[in-house]
Amino acid sequence: MRKINKVLVLVFIGSLFVMCNQKDINKESILKGKATFLVDETLTPIIEDQVAVFESDYPAKITIVSKSETEIVNSLFNNKSVVAILTRNLTIDENKIFQQKKIIPKITKFATDAIAFISNKNNKDTLIELKSIVEFMQGKPNEKIKGLVFDNPNSSTVRYMDGIAGINKIPAKGVYSFKTNEEVIKFVAHNDGMIGVVGVNWLMQPKPSMNEFVNKLNVLSVKGLTSNEYYAPTQNNIAENKYSLARDLFIIDAQGYSGLGMGFASFVAGDIGQRIILKSGLLPVRIPGRKMNIRKEINNDKK
Repeated sequence: MRKINKVLVLVFIGSLFVMCNQKDINKESILKGKATFLVDETLTPIIEDQVAVFESDYPAKITIVSKSETEIVNSLFNNKSVVAILTRNLTIDENKIFQQKKIIPKITKFATDAIAFISNKNNKDTLIELKSIVEFMQGKPNEKIKGLVFDNPNSSTVRYMDGIAGINKIPAKGVYSFKTNEEVIKFVAHNDGMIGVVGVNWLMQPKPSMNEFVNKLNVLSVKGLTSNEYYAPTQNNIAENKYSLARDLFIIDAQGYSGLGMGFASFVAGDIGQRIILKSGLLPVRIPGRKMNIRKEINNDKK
């Protein structure tokens, strides 16, 4: 009987030990635990890559929720603790809202990407003037543009282009919107004469299921409003400030404590994260250095 009681006590203690360890694993810190990040849908591919590497290095589970910019900004103010990844920084008014809540968001700039114009391969003209796009959005017809296709009426892409065109909302005629960049790419791939407006990350890092559609597209070179030349949205052109539709990317950590938001931001802005950015075709904030081994002698003997 005593032996049975001893066994039960040992089992009970063991259970407590396992439960305590489990609680410790689930407890969030800068490098472990669970968290949900809100990601601008135009940036989903590059953030998925960053999260995959981060999770492989640390005992962390990050859930990505892709939304439009407007939805993410609303969530920033309606939820108690949020990590958001956006294509812009917070505005003065948005910062004031956080000040009223006595929260100081930690903001990390980690890369620069671009907005790209795409057309069907059947369209042999691979050049477009930004002036033509702006005028079309202002309601002025253009023979070269059958229609513009955006990802989402509440997206960062629409907000960015509305700002350039000086309009409050996209016109009802000739301008269409779906829900995601994937839908825009698929639609333009199958419809001649349409010009899609997407985040360049979706073209540089297409998902395997999207390769066949991306291969049916032309990425257009753009002549800026103050430029005399046409430039493609390449990494080099973005770095040299030649491409006129580049934009900075930010991680906004409004968790209010030292959680995974802080750890992930440090990772993305660090050496490994910046190498992932560089490999993706976007422009990192800091170009990762290369180590070189210099040898005084070279042995060419074959064994």
